[in-house]
Formats: sequence, C-alpha cells, structure tokens
Amino acid sequence: MKRTAGCYGVTGVLNAAWGATLPATDARLDLGPGRLGVLLMALALGALVAMPIAGRLADRYGGRRVLVWSLRAAAPAPVLVAAAPSYGVLVGAAVVFGVLSGALNVALSLQAVGVERATGRAVMGTMHGTWTLGAVLGGALATVGLRGGLEVRVVLVLLAGALSVAAVVMTRGLPSPQVGDARGHRGQASPESAERGTKLVIALGVVGAAAFLTEGAATDWAGVHATRVLGADPAIGSLVYTAFFVAMTVVRFVGDPVRARLGPTATIRYAGAVATAGYGLVLLSVVAPAAQVGTAMAGWILAGAGMAVVWPVVVSTLGSSGASGRRLSSVTTISYGGGLVGPALIGAVAGQAGLPVALLIPAALAVVVASAAPVVLGRFVEGGTRGSRGGSRGQGSEQVGCDETGRPPAWVRGRSM
Repeated sequence: MKRTAGCYGVTGVLNAAWGATLPATDARLDLGPGRLGVLLMALALGALVAMPIAGRLADRYGGRRVLVWSLRAAAPAPVLVAAAPSYGVLVGAAVVFGVLSGALNVALSLQAVGVERATGRAVMGTMHGTWTLGAVLGGALATVGLRGGLEVRVVLVLLAGALSVAAVVMTRGLPSPQVGDARGHRGQASPESAERGTKLVIALGVVGAAAFLTEGAATDWAGVHATRVLGADPAIGSLVYTAFFVAMTVVRFVGDPVRARLGPTATIRYAGAVATAGYGLVLLSVVAPAAQVGTAMAGWILAGAGMAVVWPVVVSTLGSSGASGRRLSSVTTISYGGGLVGPALIGAVAGQAGLPVALLIPAALAVVVASAAPVVLGRFVEGGTRGSRGGSRGQGSEQVGCDETGRPPAWVRGRSM
C-alpha cells in the first residue's frame, strides 16, 4: 500500500510540474488564452489515445507493469516542456506528456482498486490525498523557485530530475494486487442485468467526467485567471494553484471516514454544493470591490474541497462492485477524458468570450454533480448490493471486503443504506 501511495504522490508532483508552471510558461512564450486552449487540447488528445491502450496492456501484462513503465517514462517529461523553444514545439511536447499521463492515470486507478480489494478497507481517499499532497509539494516547489528568481525552464528541469529518481524508488517492490475479472462471475447476472450494469458504468463515467472537468478547470486555469484576469504576478498564480490543492489534500485524507459515515450519495451531494459555492466566489471575484485575488483564492479553496472526494467515491464504488479491469479502465477513460478535454474547451471559449465567461462551464457542472451524481451513485450501490447477494461466500470474497451476507462493506453502503 505504501508503494502505491508513493506512486500517487509522485504523479501529483508531476501534475504540478505542468500546472503550477503553466502561467510562467505562458509568459515566457506569450501564448494567451487561445493558444493555451490548443495546448491543453493537444495534452487531452494524447491522453485519450493512450488510456484505452493502457487498459488493454494492463489486461495482458498486468496493471503493475503498466504502472512501472508509465511512471518511469512520464517522470522526466517536464524536460520536454522546458526545452520547447516555440509554441509549435510546445504543442508536440504536450502531446507526448498527454500520452504518458493518460497511461499513468489508468494504471494508477487499476492499482488502487486492487489494493482496496486486497486490504478489504476503504483507502481510495488516502491514495488520492497522497496525490494531492504531491501536487501541493510540487506547486510549492515551483512557487519557491519562481519567487527565488529561477527561470521557469530551470524549475522544470530540476523537478524532472527529482521525479525521475522518485519514480524508480517508488516502483521497486511494487505489489501486484489483482483486479477482478468479469469472467469469474459467470452466471451471476442476466443479460438484462448486464446491460443495466453497462449503462450504470457509463453514467458513473459521466459523473467522473463532470467532476474532472470541474477540477481540471482549477488545475489549468486557476493560476491563469489570477494573472490574466486579476492582474497578479506569475508567482501569485502558482500560489493560487497550490491553495486549491491544499484544500483537496486536507479533505481527501478525511474523505474515507466521512464517506463511511454518510454513504456515497450524501457525500457527493454535499461535495457538489461546496464546489458550486466556490465557483460562485471565483466568478464574483472580478467585480469584487477589494481583495479580488483573495476572493478568487477563497473560491478555488472551496472548489478544491468540494471536488476532493468525488473521483475517489466514483472509482471506489465501481471497484467494490467487482467490476473487471476493462470496465475500470472504461470509466477512467470517460472520466479523465472530461477532465482533459474540459480545460481545453474552456480555453477555446475564453479566447472568444473571455475567461470569466468560460468559467461558467465548470460552475454549471458543479451544480450537475450536486444534483445528478447522487442519483447515479444511489442506483449503482443499490444494483451492486442486489447483485452481490446472489453469490456464494467464495464469490463474494473477490470483491472489496464483502461481509458474510455477500453485501458490499459498510464503507460502501454508508449509514443511509
């Protein structure tokens, strides 16, 4: 478990190496919102191509091997961004970065679900909390470097070197927990139940996509919003990004007991409401009579706190149902696709109508998460509970911590069940 959490932490630092330095890279090459949108779209396309391929590779070679390969290859990728002398070369670097990140994110999801099944307890929030802790660390390092007068390319090279060493260390001795295979559950579900399950998986992926788009808007645009719209310097832009991930880190580390107490549906309902309030403050910061940056930072903090638990709840709910690796990778692809395409879409809208108008998109999706996601989660948990009751104790043991009745554990059902 510690090695897997370490891989999450390294990936968080890697994400920060991209996001926290993006305002400075924007200033270095004078990109602007339109070009930033194209850059993020290139990142998204690379990741979306890689994700289904990574799922197939994991089915063939095992999720552990894909995680080792992808993390060690992605760690030095910030050097590509640092070495880009022009906008065109930077777009190519973004594609490569996206391919490596896409494969890495699928492998991490499969590994985390396997760990949760092997240990029989809720750890998904802790895993993602470690990821955000890494993002906070990476954002803080980038901020310190930029505030200390280092050029952004030097900061990126230093981060790439540290990441490369950490990736090798964390992937040594990495365990190989198995993700359930749908073939092991033959005869447990009728064709109608299988079709219903597929629809729910797709719906779960859409929920994850909405959450990731809302989160990705902060990852890629919070710092740019502070610098381009509110007039802050690049170091303050990096600080806004870091504050967002500090909030996510704190909430994710307490997310597992909260979910165990409230259940997934209530947890996501409250999370969406908090994120909606946060985006409201971000939108109002433009017209705030004073402390515009402070108002926006408070909004991003609330948005981070609200979105912190959504993806851990989604992937843990899917994992507890005994879904196969292919289904897990499908939900991951749909969800991360929303998070990758969304910020690029925001960039396209920002280039035409301005960034404050474009941020209405994630604000609206936060409302969707608060209102629609609880319905999807409720149906998925209900369906998983009914489906698991038909299996024997031996079959139930393939799922995460199923009790003697074959039901999902209390941390999946919550007290409301």
